[in-house]
Amino acid sequence: MRVLFAGTPEVAVPALRAVLASRHEVVAVLTRPDAPAGRGRRLTPSPVAETALAEGIEVLRPDRPRDPQFLARLAEIAPDAAPIVAYGGLIPPAALAVPPHGWVNLHFSLLPAWRGAAPVQHAIMAGDEVTGASTFRLEEGLDTGPVFGVVTESIQSTDTAGDLLARLADSGAGLLVATLDGIEAGALVPVAQSGDGVSIAPRITVDDARVVWADPAMRVDRLIRGCTPAPGAWSQFRGERVKLSPVRPAPEVTDLAAGELRVAKSSVWAGTATHAVLLGEVKAQGKRMMPAADWARGVRIEPGERLG
Repeated sequence: MRVLFAGTPEVAVPALRAVLASRHEVVAVLTRPDAPAGRGRRLTPSPVAETALAEGIEVLRPDRPRDPQFLARLAEIAPDAAPIVAYGGLIPPAALAVPPHGWVNLHFSLLPAWRGAAPVQHAIMAGDEVTGASTFRLEEGLDTGPVFGVVTESIQSTDTAGDLLARLADSGAGLLVATLDGIEAGALVPVAQSGDGVSIAPRITVDDARVVWADPAMRVDRLIRGCTPAPGAWSQFRGERVKLSPVRPAPEVTDLAAGELRVAKSSVWAGTATHAVLLGEVKAQGKRMMPAADWARGVRIEPGERLG
């Protein structure tokens, strides 16, 4: 089939590469406009745009997919299908109607669970043991379209959102190609999503990523892993924000108050509502990320001081 691939961030690149390596022809790529990046804030193409340009593929970067110029070019290209992965914008009805086989969305959850922008982060934060990826036909609702296929993935106890998303990006890329193959062969009929088990996964904000030390240790652990690498979990120390890497539960330490710190030669513990957690790395304002013990030595933590 002739396809238009839509996607923007690095997590969409494995799917683009898989479609490029398949029997389907990528006639153009739709991605978000170039955005400022780096210290110089220079306008930089998205990872999907860079991949497509390196392959000599036409790249479409409208401000909005409803822009008349884009819609006209989409009609000229006349793709048979439009695989889409983490594009980052709403596709209007006028564009949805162009490919006869529709827009085939790769979403990183087992729908109808975790519809929305941050399914992997929410799955970890909720303590799910299994997640996966789904391909479905895009429609106007939020991730509500009928499902073509799924792959599953176990969530490990140490997984960060970045770890899990990387695995799902790879397995999901294979699922997306298999879905396009099945659509072309007429062998796949999408199945409507169940009305049971629906959950929503809105974008994680910086405020959402603040650690609440009065929560149980398990919840603190999941929050930090779910917010790693972005937007990054954080707390406050002496009135200033500090970023935190994943922690390790320490059930043997039960005598610390919520957020209270205890420092040893090479370890730093913080109390929660249940038992303590062992801090991993800490990044103070204006500093680099460093082992928690190095941070603690630098700031000279006094007995009874807390994160919070």
